[in-house]
Amino acid sequence: MSEMATTSLSESSLREILVDLAAQARRRRFEVAPNPCVGAAVIAGGQVIARGFHERWGGPHAEVEALAAAAASGVPSSSFEALVVTLEPCSSHGKTPPCTDAIRSSGIRRVIVGALDPDPRHRGAGLKLLQEAGIEVEFVPRSSEIDRTAPHFLRWVDVDRQRRPRPWTIAKWAQTRSGQLTPPPAIGGGRWISGPDALREVQLLRGRVDAIVSGVTTVLHDDPRFTVRPPGDPSRPPLRVILDSYLRTPPDCKLFTPPGLGEGAGPVHILCQAGANAARHVALERAGAKVTGLRSSEEDHIALRDVQEWLWEQGVRRVLLEAGPQLLSRHLEAGFVDQVRVYTGAVMGGEGPTMAPWLTRLRFAERLDREVADDAVLESFVLPSE
Repeated sequence: MSEMATTSLSESSLREILVDLAAQARRRRFEVAPNPCVGAAVIAGGQVIARGFHERWGGPHAEVEALAAAAASGVPSSSFEALVVTLEPCSSHGKTPPCTDAIRSSGIRRVIVGALDPDPRHRGAGLKLLQEAGIEVEFVPRSSEIDRTAPHFLRWVDVDRQRRPRPWTIAKWAQTRSGQLTPPPAIGGGRWISGPDALREVQLLRGRVDAIVSGVTTVLHDDPRFTVRPPGDPSRPPLRVILDSYLRTPPDCKLFTPPGLGEGAGPVHILCQAGANAARHVALERAGAKVTGLRSSEEDHIALRDVQEWLWEQGVRRVLLEAGPQLLSRHLEAGFVDQVRVYTGAVMGGEGPTMAPWLTRLRFAERLDREVADDAVLESFVLPSE
């Protein structure tokens, strides 16, 4: 692999393209995590004719999007000079096929990268496959370093995390302006804090995770269904996982209601303490749940580390934690939250404990504050406690 070979663009021009792609890709960081933010562009006649970005977790990668945009541009593929990409193309099969396959079949004869894959298991593998296919590979150093564009990905592939793997967990909750997670009884039926636009965002998020995790207290209080409805993708409903130490989940709760038209509902899993009430176990399995006993912790709850390992064994890689303050606090205390999305509705007052103490002491990274209609939204990655 050469650091720079002859192209129709100078090194400074290529560096400028890579820096711009990395900046645009970074805007998608909360949608793609734990995957890295990646941008790609196809060059023809010394000009960028198409761009592509990894838009959402589980969706097409930047290289595939850029190549598709180039194919639709009207520029003949014989004129494609190079594919510029901020990060080494992936070479393994995950949620999508390897990008190296798409590049090799595209006819592109030159690939220019701004950073190597930081994962030691894959570093250099994608470039080697491209070179073996006769594709010229070039490297523009110091143009899109991963520690600037996607530091969250470095935490995801950290050696210690690989040694004891666990899913990427996004904690989502809605709170009133005074910090309560339950609104006053006269607001939203004592249940809804967020407005309809925020609720639609949550449906999108639910369709982009492998599992939704909640606790039995939420089931008893709200009787949720945790389904995916449009604008979310109902065709990929996540597992619905309830942590219920003593099997208090009612067999007639709405979790077991068949999905409606255009709605997606993943399998229901109830995780309890090993040896929990046998009659309740049978009743819940008859209702449609899969019940699994796990080790209990010193606090007489299911051990969260065992929950994390169980999720990983099921193939779960991205989790949405939709729970009450107790279970949220336990995950935060254990360091099992990687990302937060907090909706603050235009509601004063409320009932129950607040998450405000956690919000004041968490170590946030790459925080984004935005608005959706009347709701304020905080999105951020969470750094390990010092």
